[in-house]
Amino acid sequence: MTERKILCNVFIILCFLVLCGCMSNKSPVDASPSTVVPPAPDSSPKPTQTDTPSVAVPPPAPSASQPTKQEDKVLVQMKDMSVHEKVGQLVVVGMDGLANSEQTKQLITDYHVGGFIFFKVNLQDSTQTLTLLNSLKATNESVKGIPLMLSVDEEGGRVTRLPDELKKLPANAVIGKKNNSEFSREIGKTIGNELKGYGFNTDFAPVLDVFSNPNNTVIGDRSFGNQADLVSRLGIATMQGIQSDQVVAVVKHFPGHGDTTVDSHLGLPVVNHDLTHLRQLELIPFANAINNGADAVMVAHLLMPKLDADHPASFSKAIISDLLRKEMGFNGVVFTDDLTMGAITQNYDIGQAAVSAVLAGGDVVLVGHSFDQQVKVIQALLNASSNGVIPESVLNASVYRILKLKEKYHMSSLKSTEPDIKGLNASISALLGKYLK
Repeated sequence: MTERKILCNVFIILCFLVLCGCMSNKSPVDASPSTVVPPAPDSSPKPTQTDTPSVAVPPPAPSASQPTKQEDKVLVQMKDMSVHEKVGQLVVVGMDGLANSEQTKQLITDYHVGGFIFFKVNLQDSTQTLTLLNSLKATNESVKGIPLMLSVDEEGGRVTRLPDELKKLPANAVIGKKNNSEFSREIGKTIGNELKGYGFNTDFAPVLDVFSNPNNTVIGDRSFGNQADLVSRLGIATMQGIQSDQVVAVVKHFPGHGDTTVDSHLGLPVVNHDLTHLRQLELIPFANAINNGADAVMVAHLLMPKLDADHPASFSKAIISDLLRKEMGFNGVVFTDDLTMGAITQNYDIGQAAVSAVLAGGDVVLVGHSFDQQVKVIQALLNASSNGVIPESVLNASVYRILKLKEKYHMSSLKSTEPDIKGLNASISALLGKYLK
């Protein structure tokens, strides 16, 4: 009996081993990736475009336990910035005279302004212009300041700030009549080349206003024409031409200054169009520019009662945050037009206007004239940021966008050398000869 039990047990064990061997010899093809059944798709609703943040904000800093492949240089930079330094980045100022004065030095060293806007009265000739810009850069470098935006309105035609040694470029209306995108792009490249030669890094151009009102003298020949598709195509070509020389192109005047009769330099224009009308005409060039790489937009001083009866566009949440950022998806830098223009100074307190612009979703306020007004704006922004009227998150979001723009365009405090005036003029002559025969 004992032997029979032993033999029986041995037989059972042998059968078990044979069975295991068969299981272990399963074809390797079964385990190949091509036969792996993919997981079932997630049935939860996916976020749509409108679910994503419409305003670019600094990404959250990673925790110490979450190492990143590459740390965001701007976030690192912002960690060491005071509130005063952050507020300064929100302000681009004008200056008096032809040289780096004690007031301009103070605006850089004490108020940490983000940059300067120059007018024709500031730029006498090439030597003086180059000396001025290099001097401002040197002052900024002496306090290890963030690189300055050095900006002008260089549109061509009657709106030009550069020294008279340079040949003049045609107005946008002339380019519009030729209706040639390559011509428009070459004009943009020429403007960018001129500006870069002196050390400018920002241009408040091109004008994307549709010239729909023939009585509108403030825009007039600054517009490419009265058709939205023409303005879009030629405006985008000029914008991209300017950008190609690492100069910021600030498209303007959102949401459209083409159907006005009041000059916003002198008073506050009222535009009674509703959003349906704007979407069918004025907004088209801006929407197309945003979709084609616009990094910066200037908002005009226009009262549009059907969108916001209480605030001009330049500090209207309905127009900047809701329309430009949320509906149109613009995450770049928003500039106000100059707050020292009559549209603002005749109707609003300039300090409160600046605060309202930032709260509405704007980033940079232009204060083109008057040292006292510039200090008033900076102080109002500083007070509002210090006491929580401007939340820290709002301040940081604007500063982040501004510094990202400066980083993208490689703004620096390096000195510029004398531009090649002869070469620039020769290229302008060749360009105009080619397209304006």
